[in-house]
Amino acid sequence: MEAIYAIWQRDVLKFFRDRARLIGSFAMPFMFLILFGSGMSGAIGSMMGGEAAAGPLRDFDFVEFMFPGIIGMTVFNTAIFSALSVVQDREFGYLREILVSPMSRTSIAIGKVLGGSTVALFQGLMMLVFVPFIGVSITIPIIIQLIPVMFLVAFAISSIGLLIATSLKTSQGFQMVIQVLIFPMLFLSGALFPLNGMPAWMDFLVKINPLTYSVDMFKKIILQPEDLAPVLREAMGLNLSVFGHVISFSEEMVVVLILSILFVVLATVRFNRSEA
Repeated sequence: MEAIYAIWQRDVLKFFRDRARLIGSFAMPFMFLILFGSGMSGAIGSMMGGEAAAGPLRDFDFVEFMFPGIIGMTVFNTAIFSALSVVQDREFGYLREILVSPMSRTSIAIGKVLGGSTVALFQGLMMLVFVPFIGVSITIPIIIQLIPVMFLVAFAISSIGLLIATSLKTSQGFQMVIQVLIFPMLFLSGALFPLNGMPAWMDFLVKINPLTYSVDMFKKIILQPEDLAPVLREAMGLNLSVFGHVISFSEEMVVVLILSILFVVLATVRFNRSEA
């Protein structure tokens, strides 16, 4: 446990001491939420019928719809890029030093995943500073619900990042692979647009995307779809289903939990076999 704590503490302190990274991590969420969200809200509103929209569809707010997705994007980006430290430690020789120490490789891997998860949780919670500017209602009970879900999602994504990092030797290679991976997962998760009317092949990719279930959990916590009219839920893509079965929040938790266990085991095994 001491080894896990030491690795976790190092990664967390490293993040908070890097002011450029701390401030820069707000850039993309801010761009998507304020610029992209506000700019596209008119277009999306027109697609919904604009002022002529009937009944509940007139209440569709694209910025409010995007906000849970922005939280998901922030947690995803921070968690998966946290594994970059493994590649950097290999390049600068630090990884070799800790691998020859009494620490077990399993403890190092788990410490890395927990460190990335903690940082991603903090980043996700920091997105709540935008709440007063976009009109989303966030209460204390909602925040309490968000915290364990954010950490679970971050844990799964950090494990994926570690699995990728242990297979690569350079920071440039890691960033290239992540950039190729990150945007398809993001756009196919429903974070930025409703998951409606897609062709069958794309719908299949959506259903096997771990981020889909993560973002949908954030939407269910923040948007409270059970309080929305059925037609509005459908328009916002809040009726995520697999083989005709609408996935519940608890089922999504189980899916992400299973993926978390699977990926952390694979990442730990791969890390144990990797060389400094």
